[in-house]
Amino acid sequence: MEMKKHLGGLLVEAEIITSLTLQRALERQKSKGGMLGEILEQMGVITDEELVKALARQFGFKRVASLVSHPFAKALLEMVPADIAVQKLVFPIRVDDKNLYLAANNPFELDTFDFLSKRNNRVVVPVLATRHDLMEAVSLHYQGLQSDRDLRKKIFVVDDNFNDAQTVELALIAEGFNVKAILDALMAMPLILEFMPDLVVCASIMPKIDGFGILRRLREDARTARIPVIMLTSQESGEDEKKAVESDCIDIIPKPLRQKRIIARVKRAIRLSECMRQCGIEW
Repeated sequence: MEMKKHLGGLLVEAEIITSLTLQRALERQKSKGGMLGEILEQMGVITDEELVKALARQFGFKRVASLVSHPFAKALLEMVPADIAVQKLVFPIRVDDKNLYLAANNPFELDTFDFLSKRNNRVVVPVLATRHDLMEAVSLHYQGLQSDRDLRKKIFVVDDNFNDAQTVELALIAEGFNVKAILDALMAMPLILEFMPDLVVCASIMPKIDGFGILRRLREDARTARIPVIMLTSQESGEDEKKAVESDCIDIIPKPLRQKRIIARVKRAIRLSECMRQCGIEW
């Protein structure tokens, strides 16, 4: 917790965020969990690059960029199991007799570092990288996917629950999708218009504006009217699921979320959407 306070104060001092924004982010962190930096990023108030610079300045970490432009030996990649690389967003960049240098967005993932240190009999040395660079590198080297994000389907995720948003994001990244996830539903429409995704995955229940409100806004705008929407519904509310089924979302995914179900439903929704477009079927 001390690190998070230092980081927040540093970002306020650098005028990257305001004290009020930090307070709201800390409240979200308390209720939803997750790292402060990632929450600020998904709130749309700090960029990943700004976060990395702040951490490097505060704690003296080295930085690395453009991971996908460098070759990495198979033996090096095998030092980090694929599931850990995907779930924790870490990537091995160099090894010597004593150290394993690991690119990471969260340099305080101590349990992961300890596990990899024991597994490889080396001291893990974290090196900071942006989530963008890490996602690209993990997708390319661990999933055998294309590194050109423009060739992949784009998925936009909206969920105020940090853990759920991250579960969906990482599951889809591992399948090679180009994913953008946010926590603040009020930021959804302008970011969707900028990102222009092939599919929106949205929580049905959120404060300020719920998933159905976002769905209505998408349908009211000619630029987004044909974007398919998958609604994440809560099993605690049968009425919520009934409303989702009766809306014009292309599918629903009940919570608690399961990785295989997320991937299967998203792939099916994309295939169905493409089929509808080819047949000239409107929403």
